[in-house]
Amino acid sequence: MKRYISRITNWPTPFPFRNLNFFMVDKERNFGSKPAKEPINNEEGNQISDMLIDGFGRKHTYLRISLTERCNLRCQYCMPAEGVDLTPSPKLLTHNEILRLANLFVTSGVDKIRLTGGEPTVRKDIHDICSNLSSLKGLKTLAVTTNGITLAKKLPMLKQCGLTNLNISLDTLVPSKFEFMTRRKGHHKVIESINAAIDLGYNPVKVNCVVMRGFNDDEICDFVNLTVDKPTNVRFVEFMPFDGNVWNVKKLIPYSEMLDTVAKKFPTLKRLCDHPTETAKNFQIDGHVGTVSFVTSMTEHFCAGCNRLRLLADGNLKVCLFGPSEVSLRDPLRSGAGDEELREIIGAAVKRKKASHAGMFDIAKTANRPMIHIGG
Repeated sequence: MKRYISRITNWPTPFPFRNLNFFMVDKERNFGSKPAKEPINNEEGNQISDMLIDGFGRKHTYLRISLTERCNLRCQYCMPAEGVDLTPSPKLLTHNEILRLANLFVTSGVDKIRLTGGEPTVRKDIHDICSNLSSLKGLKTLAVTTNGITLAKKLPMLKQCGLTNLNISLDTLVPSKFEFMTRRKGHHKVIESINAAIDLGYNPVKVNCVVMRGFNDDEICDFVNLTVDKPTNVRFVEFMPFDGNVWNVKKLIPYSEMLDTVAKKFPTLKRLCDHPTETAKNFQIDGHVGTVSFVTSMTEHFCAGCNRLRLLADGNLKVCLFGPSEVSLRDPLRSGAGDEELREIIGAAVKRKKASHAGMFDIAKTANRPMIHIGG
């Protein structure tokens, strides 16, 4: 197992994990001038249907599809300790229902689909789903977010089936911490999957790390070292509240604090130019092949540029990750609704989308589903 970690870090073993205890910073540091976001490209390949445009002019060209509520890990920030009641299989979308709805969205202007879960790779027909989705005319990007436990052996075929982008979740580089957080073994399998993705030419291989005070905040700079000579994009994600994950603001490491931690160790850290719909703030370090990003959902929301919709495994459409509002597409689909009726339902839901989420502390008090139900 150690040889896998040293392969992506080039560290000696044992690894020099440090204790980086810094106190909270209230404002973002200025790394040179903060670049403006790129101008919106008005020459999109697909014509955007009014169905995908909300009351604030945001164009929703990115659809996240949860393939399953099942997962082979039990991450503490995703699933309550007592587990969750899963939706009975007959109430989950079938392969053909997923394809029909995906085609409806793509023909209306969606050009990026991300497959999530649960853990999407536990779905037995994931290769067929990828093959069929990648053949949809107008779809430019087919991505997956995975915990990496079974990915290494499935990835070669997934790439052949059209998978273009990859996010692998890994919250610690210490196997014992991994077992504590996920309530399962398998740290070495995630490392294998990262290496497999690099070997297959994925560039960048995105590594999602949810940062929590007292758990992995002492590993931030060790994660940054993954970007030295490998095409990885390490993405530090602020801890977010969902039902059952015992969110506490004291566990939250704000973006500004993470940024200072990285900048003190890597003074050549520079801000990159972000696309208007980007969820992360992206940075480059001189001499590093990869990049570093921060997903700041809690302390600096990016709602103004949101272009994402979520189709849950049970067929519900969710227009905001943190909003409790959902509308079923499965029920009208199974009742014989035609495409136009489905478009009307989707369009009405999109038009009801709010300008922004309720804010960090109100989110924590708002009833929402566990992340395992929503999809990562």
